[in-house]
Amino acid sequence: MASSEGFLTDEQREMLKIASQNAGTLSSSPKLSSSPKSPTSLFADHQLKVPCGKSPTGGIAVRHVRRSHSGKFVRVKKDGAGGKGTWGKLLDTDGESHIDRNDPNYDSGEEPYQLVGSTISDPLDEYKKTVVSIIEEYFSTGVVELAASDLKELGSSEYHPYFIKRLVSMAMDRHDKEKEMASVLLSALYSDVISPAQIRDGFVMLLESADDLAVDILDAVDILALFLARAVVDDILPPAFITRAKKALPESSKGFQVLQTAEKSYLSAPHHAELVERRWGGSTHVTVEEVKKKIDDLLREYVESGDTFEACRCIRALGVSFFHHEVVKRALVLAMENETAEPLILKLLKEAAEEGLISSSQMIKGFARLAGSLDDLALDIPSAKMLFQSLVPKAASEGWLDASFMKSSAVDGEVQNEDKRLRQYKEEVVTIIHEYFLSDDIPELIRSLEDLGFPEYNPIFLKKLITLAMDRKNREKEMASVLLSALHIEIFSTEDIVNGFVMLLESAEDTALDILDASNELALFLARAVIDDVLAPLNLEEIGSKLPPNCSGCETVRMARTLIAARHAGERLLRCWGGGTGWAVEDAKDKIMKLLEEYESGGVVGEACQCIRDLGMPFFNHEVVKKALVMAMEKKNDRMLDLLQECFSEGLITINQMTKGFTRVKDGLEDLALDIPNAKEKFSFYIEHGKKKGWLLQSFGLSVMEALPTVEAS
Repeated sequence: MASSEGFLTDEQREMLKIASQNAGTLSSSPKLSSSPKSPTSLFADHQLKVPCGKSPTGGIAVRHVRRSHSGKFVRVKKDGAGGKGTWGKLLDTDGESHIDRNDPNYDSGEEPYQLVGSTISDPLDEYKKTVVSIIEEYFSTGVVELAASDLKELGSSEYHPYFIKRLVSMAMDRHDKEKEMASVLLSALYSDVISPAQIRDGFVMLLESADDLAVDILDAVDILALFLARAVVDDILPPAFITRAKKALPESSKGFQVLQTAEKSYLSAPHHAELVERRWGGSTHVTVEEVKKKIDDLLREYVESGDTFEACRCIRALGVSFFHHEVVKRALVLAMENETAEPLILKLLKEAAEEGLISSSQMIKGFARLAGSLDDLALDIPSAKMLFQSLVPKAASEGWLDASFMKSSAVDGEVQNEDKRLRQYKEEVVTIIHEYFLSDDIPELIRSLEDLGFPEYNPIFLKKLITLAMDRKNREKEMASVLLSALHIEIFSTEDIVNGFVMLLESAEDTALDILDASNELALFLARAVIDDVLAPLNLEEIGSKLPPNCSGCETVRMARTLIAARHAGERLLRCWGGGTGWAVEDAKDKIMKLLEEYESGGVVGEACQCIRDLGMPFFNHEVVKKALVMAMEKKNDRMLDLLQECFSEGLITINQMTKGFTRVKDGLEDLALDIPNAKEKFSFYIEHGKKKGWLLQSFGLSVMEALPTVEAS
């Protein structure tokens, strides 16, 4: 029978024989053991196939004892496989078993390829490392524009709160120069690069880490309080931030101490703005109001002299590049007020833009701010909107206003493609609201709105009403809340109210530019609407779902929920604009019940009216109406109707309070029927009587009587 050697050629047999004879010598040589020139490698290149069976050496045993590299004798496995210090099988092509990494001739290229898992880098970690370099470079150069550009190019805008935290924490451990530079940079980045919500979140992170910062920086509480106060003075944080943040932090924390220090030591002191701005020896020793005055002065001097170069020098000397949008806004207003000055103003803005003195973003921001305030401006300059519409194309065509501004929603909605009917409606309702603030005549306002005949614009009316009220005193805010309650009863649907608040909250950041405490006041208006039954608590969820995630409007909705959830929220919110007397609602109800009982037992109408007036809670007079109607049903005495007639005639109880009182009786009519079997018939009579006397609108019976439950007499 033929040997298995018959599968090999003569040349291959000779090569195999030589390799077998020299195997011992090669294995004992450390220099050759895993060298790239070793026979094993050579054999692997030839791809020899040796079948199983007899040894290719023709019966010569290959199982023998060899000496390992360590000098110990070890027994080698069959065919040379295995064993410490051995090559492995003679023709083994698996390099993993015989590559010695301690060999001086070790070549990593001989290693078999392996898939090696690597740790995925965290984008936030990369962001943090990069911003440290940006901040260090800024502290060295002091070039605000370069830092802003680097931060824009870095991208990852969702991580900007970490930039604020790192900037302030690095500055806290340095000299006053760096602290001042950090505050200046924050003001410059505000809105253009970092959104107001991110500024807020960054300071929240700083407050939460105040305990850790205090370990390394002894006066961390005072320094961080000064940074916080400076942010409020520079208009990049609203004053309401302190109040909201206090509710979120434990009183024992350093962050809470920071808020207290900022509020009591810095923001409550006389002339606190000047003191805070000069604390670190900053280059701009002026308040925001002083800067605005300087801007007005330089613009008027420029109009008189026509010296563009000098005007640009004065703008540069202000040293407030982050506030140049105010220069743009005030310059445009001046051009509207004095049409002869328009060519000079346009020339100045064009020159400032071409020199790079006023950046493109600041130019757009100035135009946008003016577009948002055109309604109010039109009260003083009737042709403001028309003039603005002519200025925008001129600026865009000359190249110093980005053409994208003309396509923006702000311009489309307010200036270019705004529907003529909507513009007219806005002008009309502004006049109607101003008249209401003067007269406090709700029925007249409702009639005026009905005469306009645009119910689809009801949300816009709500937005205008609250926006105008926010810029006025608490009296007007209280009147706006009362009016909202009346409108909900008469002509506004819940959907109108919801959509109106959504529009308000979507533009909250723009509103905050002119009204610093806008977020806090909007939260109060929302919470008051819930307390007045204009909105249901679930409507707040609906409003929040219609807003972009993580916007300032969402924060306002959360704040409104917090206000409503607090103890005795009803009493506090009813007095949030100073409309109440300080009594609890239950106390007021007891007083109302006593005065009605006294009147029913033989009192004088005039005296009862005076007692109602002395309550000092006109927004709560619907409770007088409700209790008077219920008492009339129980006593079967219509004398209470005489009291309501006198109250209405004197203007003590308005039509909306009367309507609200009747509506509340209707809501509880089913329970009343358990004690007063003819409650439905009596209530129907009171409705007809109220309509005849003018207490109620003629439409009231239609909407209410359809909803009345069926009451069976027992």
